[in-house]
Amino acid sequence: MARTSSSPVLHHNNPLFNLNSKPSHSLFFFKSSFHHSNSLSSSIFSSPIQLHLLRQSPNSLCAPITRVSTAPVEYAPPAPEFDFDKEIARLRGLREAIASCGTLVEKLRTIDSDSRVKSFFKSWRNGFGGLSLSDCDLYLLKCVVAAGQEHVLGEFGAELANGEIEMGRSYMKNALYALAEMIESWDVDGGRRGHGLKDEEKAALKSLLKMLGDVEQFYDCIGGIIGYQATVLELLAQSTHKGQTINWSEQANKLLKSHFVEIHPPSVLDLSEDTEYASQAALWGIEGLPVLGEIYPLGGSADRLGLVDPETGECLPAAMLPYCGRTLLEGLIRDLQAREFLYFKLYGEQCITPVAIMTSSAKNNHGHITYLCERFGWFGRGRSSFQIFEQPLVPAVTAEDGQWVVTRPFEPVCKPGGHGVIWKLAHDKGVFKWFQSNGRKGATVRQISNVVAATDLTLLALAGIGLRQGKKLGFASCKRNSGATEGINVLLEKKNLDGNWAYGFSCIEYTEFDKFGIMAGPLSLSGLQADFPANTNILYVDLPSAELIGSSKSQSSLPGMVLNVKKPITYMDQFGMKHSVSGGRLECTMQNIADNFANTYSSRCSKGVEDGLDTFIVYNERRKVTSSAKKRRRHGDKSLHQTPDGALLDIMRNAYDILSHCEITIPKVQGNEEYVNSGPPYIILLHPALGPIWEVTRQKFRCGSIAMGSELQIEVAEFLWRNVQLDGSLLVLAENAAGSTQTNENGEPILQYGSRCARCKLENVKVMNSGIDWSSGDNVYWKHDVQRFEALKVILHGNAEFEATDVIIQGNYVFDVPDGHKMQITSGISGLDVQLKPIKEELMDSGTWFWNYKLRGTHIELELIEL
Repeated sequence: MARTSSSPVLHHNNPLFNLNSKPSHSLFFFKSSFHHSNSLSSSIFSSPIQLHLLRQSPNSLCAPITRVSTAPVEYAPPAPEFDFDKEIARLRGLREAIASCGTLVEKLRTIDSDSRVKSFFKSWRNGFGGLSLSDCDLYLLKCVVAAGQEHVLGEFGAELANGEIEMGRSYMKNALYALAEMIESWDVDGGRRGHGLKDEEKAALKSLLKMLGDVEQFYDCIGGIIGYQATVLELLAQSTHKGQTINWSEQANKLLKSHFVEIHPPSVLDLSEDTEYASQAALWGIEGLPVLGEIYPLGGSADRLGLVDPETGECLPAAMLPYCGRTLLEGLIRDLQAREFLYFKLYGEQCITPVAIMTSSAKNNHGHITYLCERFGWFGRGRSSFQIFEQPLVPAVTAEDGQWVVTRPFEPVCKPGGHGVIWKLAHDKGVFKWFQSNGRKGATVRQISNVVAATDLTLLALAGIGLRQGKKLGFASCKRNSGATEGINVLLEKKNLDGNWAYGFSCIEYTEFDKFGIMAGPLSLSGLQADFPANTNILYVDLPSAELIGSSKSQSSLPGMVLNVKKPITYMDQFGMKHSVSGGRLECTMQNIADNFANTYSSRCSKGVEDGLDTFIVYNERRKVTSSAKKRRRHGDKSLHQTPDGALLDIMRNAYDILSHCEITIPKVQGNEEYVNSGPPYIILLHPALGPIWEVTRQKFRCGSIAMGSELQIEVAEFLWRNVQLDGSLLVLAENAAGSTQTNENGEPILQYGSRCARCKLENVKVMNSGIDWSSGDNVYWKHDVQRFEALKVILHGNAEFEATDVIIQGNYVFDVPDGHKMQITSGISGLDVQLKPIKEELMDSGTWFWNYKLRGTHIELELIEL
């Protein structure tokens, strides 16, 4: 058991004291502590909640407990001499002084006047190994020093600790750092090691300067590097203050400078109850597809998935998760293509939606996503229909005093700054202008991990209402699960200092619940959370309104700034040792752009104010809105929440809902515990272009049965099922599921909807085979990676067609139909009668039959046309 003492305990076998180590900064890694128990005092309010803003200073903090060990790192409370208020005031003053400078020379002169910078460069005798640095590089490094992060510079930063000022270190700590510096200065041969940088250190310094430059430029609206650190300390000061119940970010403080604030359960449009209006709204969404864009914030690191390339061992981003036989990114594009195919079938016109993807360099996210798009030929959409823009990484900080976490000299631990940076970044990178040049007025936003966001009509209705009613922002919401790590949607009411009243829908992140007096535990009928729907990060946004915020050059462009220190930061140091640090990074939340769209009234409004707001919420059954593959399910874990397994089970429940309304007998999906014990009851995967609206999908299926333990995969949009009995595995796979690709004038393959589609008809067919080996330990159901004894597999190349009528197909079969041909299966005298005929030339494009889509009021009716 680790000893606890105010004096350091040195373990002789500690690698910190290896002659090849770098104690000057490694000691920083092994500084550990206890979490002090000054949890925020909060109370449970009955809805609505009235919040009175508190203007107080942080209490003095407890003394540090320091030791050196090889145990996982946790950081101690800051030393008593560390004064949050004093440091914040210093950084604010420096930020304001720099903001008044017009040139780089003036900025350098200003930052040189800072006490930390003066002291550091006075003792910084040898420079960075004689490297020639530009004025811009020097300014960035001086910002690091001025922000109190000298340790990032390794042994060069350590000189400051032994210089004229101690910078908050105790006498004993200084002695240890001096000892470590002395040991570090000797190499294994006993010779003095010079200060010249090695090649890897030069590369690390170059990478550091790039990161610093990105932070300085992107966070210019809050003061660059200095402003970033000031904001971090402000949030930490608030979170460590005993008795303070509200921990607002600067943006929230700006929003809530008012006499008081109340949050109310929002009135929502429930699509599951008002089905007629839901159908109408979905049609508005389909009609509006030519003026809609799609936005995917894919820059997150997705650490909880633990996704690793099995061949290289490289960590992979969430977009690469192989879900149901394809990556999550492919799934997003398929969902979009399904809506475009529906538009084509209704209006006879091709529609290609421009897609903006925000990436990051975390886990080579940007490189992997770009490569995936290139490998799939930009999914038959053309390179020009994509805008891929990379968000900057930001330094992770410790929970104790905001020190940047460092793995080795010049290498701070960096993470993406949250999906809320997307609005400013989209402006900075010209994404809004690009949408405008493509004639787009609004966009739908969804995250990569939510695999059911486009189910049925939720997404279409969300966009349809937003476009039709001229809204600025819309949320797709649902019931919140107990214990879910997700926020809630609220109606925010506040009285401004000018006497006016402001109303708007907004979001409170789960990390902020305690500051509102909201319990984060299990729900109960009387629990406060039960009154509020879940925030799912499925949004409709009016593009000109979002651009106005993103281009504001103020804190408004970085909505919902938070510092979540509830998740540990894990990293590997230069000795190959793994550490876990209590800390976080400054994050922004994209949905809190809604805080900029509140409507103002001269007097307080009674019920019914929601109808006139610029923000809105649509609500639906949870598994039609959100089911996320966010974290890996641990072996033996019975909880499926936010795991790929749980999301698969929700897809099976949706499949049951579709087919059970088609006079198809199918076992009901039981609770999650059944999956934990024996896997899913069956696997049913339907291509989204079969709908995507369930009203359309259901007209393609009629009568029959699906037995327990069966497998059904339909990868073709032009499909007919009439009285089919399935007991085993049936796979229908097509190259041209919704159309074929044709080369455009730029030499790019472009998917032409409805052209040379593959087709499949099954009428009065009984399929019987041994199907999946459910006892196999190699099965990974959510990947659709399963072992089979037998299966009926139909493979359709090009515009191939397959028809089976009045037949029993028993056993293991593969029907491989070549392009331009139609295969017909019937009962013969001695078994199956298989006929393969070429499709007539005049029917090559349209096929021998197709579904004709017609609008009947707010509904879509299908008619089978045979040629």
